[in-house]
Amino acid sequence: MKPKKKQKNEFRFWLPFLGRRSLLIVLTGFCLIVGICLLYNSVILYTASQKPVGAILVLGGSITREIHAAELAKESPEIPILISHGSSEPCILLIFQKVAASIDKVWLEKCANSTFGNFYFSLPILKQWQVNKVKVVTSATHLPRAIWLAQIMLGSHGIWVELEIAAETKGVPANRESLLVTTADVTRGLIWAVVSQFYEPKCNDLIPLSQVDLTVWKMKGFKCERQANLPY
Repeated sequence: MKPKKKQKNEFRFWLPFLGRRSLLIVLTGFCLIVGICLLYNSVILYTASQKPVGAILVLGGSITREIHAAELAKESPEIPILISHGSSEPCILLIFQKVAASIDKVWLEKCANSTFGNFYFSLPILKQWQVNKVKVVTSATHLPRAIWLAQIMLGSHGIWVELEIAAETKGVPANRESLLVTTADVTRGLIWAVVSQFYEPKCNDLIPLSQVDLTVWKMKGFKCERQANLPY
């Protein structure tokens, strides 16, 4: 009976070490999997960076960004444009008409209400369009939060981000960056980069700019930002 008791005590002695060893193996395996995924994604991003721009994503916040987007549309009418929670629909339509830019490939996403939301709702649309490289239009007052979120949330899905800065005075509403907001959004972005691998939201308020009826809006009444120099 005594030898058995000794063996039992020896097992208890080694149990903590076996537990630590198992934990070390699990952690090592996890780090290895994460490392392989990051390496694989880096290869995809490098490949995407060598491709032409597949879409233009305009972040709402000031009408000057949409003015800049209209100029880009005039230069490259073949590239689709997604304006995420921008100015009111008739104002955007008037801007494109003013510079004689094509509106056939311009879409208005009206679900987002924040910078995080811009990428949250735009990502599934860009993936549906099979975009590998996107040009993100924003302004200097919107940095660095916009580019960090773009690289995290879009980059985690193999979409290369190219930044386009629109010259801007104070928009309506003007972006006010703060360390607290930036930290909170970047944290949410990192979490969503993982969650979005398994779940995608859907925006049910996606409007083709070509379907915006200016006559109806004139009857309703609307007002555009003064920076656009529009008659409304």
